[in-house]
Amino acid sequence: MSHTIKKILVTGGAGFLGTNLCKKLLKQGHTVCALDNLYTGTMDNIKTLESYKNFSFINHDITFPIDIAVDWIFNFACPASPPAYQKDPLFTTKTSVLGAINMLELTKKNNARILQASTSEVYGNPLQHPQTESYWGNVNPIGIRSCYDEGKRCAETLFFDYHRIHNIDIKVIRIFNTYGPFMDPDDGRVVSNFIVQALKNQPLTMYGDGTQTRSFCYVDDLINGIIAMMHSENSFHGPVNLGNPDEFSLLELAQQVKKLTHKPDLPIQFKPLPSDDPTQRKPDISLAIKHLGWQPQIKLEEGLTKTIEYFARKLS
Repeated sequence: MSHTIKKILVTGGAGFLGTNLCKKLLKQGHTVCALDNLYTGTMDNIKTLESYKNFSFINHDITFPIDIAVDWIFNFACPASPPAYQKDPLFTTKTSVLGAINMLELTKKNNARILQASTSEVYGNPLQHPQTESYWGNVNPIGIRSCYDEGKRCAETLFFDYHRIHNIDIKVIRIFNTYGPFMDPDDGRVVSNFIVQALKNQPLTMYGDGTQTRSFCYVDDLINGIIAMMHSENSFHGPVNLGNPDEFSLLELAQQVKKLTHKPDLPIQFKPLPSDDPTQRKPDISLAIKHLGWQPQIKLEEGLTKTIEYFARKLS
C-alpha cells in the first residue's frame, strides 16, 4: 500500500485514541475527518486539531448510516471504559454492531480500506496467558461487561464475513490497555484514576487486592502500531494484538504513580473487585513483530511521566 495522501475518516475521532490518531495522520499530511457523537469524546480534544487546514469534524452517530467519500476508515467509535460503556449498555452494543455494519457498507461503497479497533476484552477473563490471537477467549455473554466484550466480538465477526462475502479490504487490531494524553480524567480507567487522585492529594482507589496484572502501552506506541497495520500487506487482515507485553501488578502501578507525582505517602483505599474483571491481561505480540515490524518502545516510567504532565496541565 503506497504512502500517498489519503482521505481518511476516523470514527470516535474526538475520543482518547481517536484524537491521538487524527493528530498523527494530520502530521503525515493526510486529509482527516473526525466523526464523533461526543458521547465520550470532547470538543476540547477536537480544538487541538483545528489548526490543521486538512482537518474537519462531523457530529454524527455511527448507528445511523452516513455517505461520504473516503479512502481509509479507522473505526474507533465506542465507549471504551467500563463506567462509560455500562452507563447505557444497549447503546454500547448498538454502536459496536450497527456501527460496524454502517462503516463496512461505507467501505464497500467507496472501495476503501477499513480498520476495526477491537479489544483485548474479546479474550474475557483469559484462561490462557499471555493471550495469542488464536485464543477464543473466556467471555461471560450475560454479564455487566458483555455489552462491550460481545459487541466487539460481533464486530469482528461482521468484518470477517464482509471480507469473505464482499471482499472488503479489512484490518482488525485488538488493543490492550493504553494510556497517555487526551484520556478523559473521569473515564474510570486505572491509570487516569491513579494519576488524577494523586494530583489531587486523594487516596488511590484500588479495586481488588492489587495483585491483578495489566500490560500498559503508551499511546504513541499504539498509534504507530495502528498505522503500521493499515499499511500492512493486503493479505494480512489480522486480528493482531497491539499492546505492551511488560506486565505490572496494579500495586506496582500505584507505587510508580506515587513516586512520579512525588506523593510517596498517599494511602491506597481497597474496594471489592467488580464482576468479570480480568485478573491477568498480557498480549502475545509475536504476530505484530512478524507482520508489522512493530513493538512498543516507551517504558512505563517515561509514559507515566508524560501522562502526569498532561493531566497536571488539564487539571490546572
